[in-house]
Amino acid sequence: MGRRNRRLLVPEASEAMQTLKANVMRQEGYTVDENRPDDVKYEVAGELGIRMNRGDNGQMKTEDAGHVGGRIGGPMIREMIRMAQEKLAKRQP
Repeated sequence: MGRRNRRLLVPEASEAMQTLKANVMRQEGYTVDENRPDDVKYEVAGELGIRMNRGDNGQMKTEDAGHVGGRIGGPMIREMIRMAQEKLAKRQP
């Protein structure tokens, strides 16, 4: 099953997630267009030597897609965990 139907549980969080992605990937050293933060995946793919086209990438191996997504999602998850830990630490007496 493709991920085209992927939706956020809270649709209103979409803009914040795009901002987070842009900020995290910028910290990782990538060039990020504020208006198109998803485009960073092409830069990541190129860096990994993975051919990725704009539009349909049906020929792309699952393993390659995982490598690209992992380079983006991994740092995002680490940052979300860091933010949650920071928030929890502020609540501690």
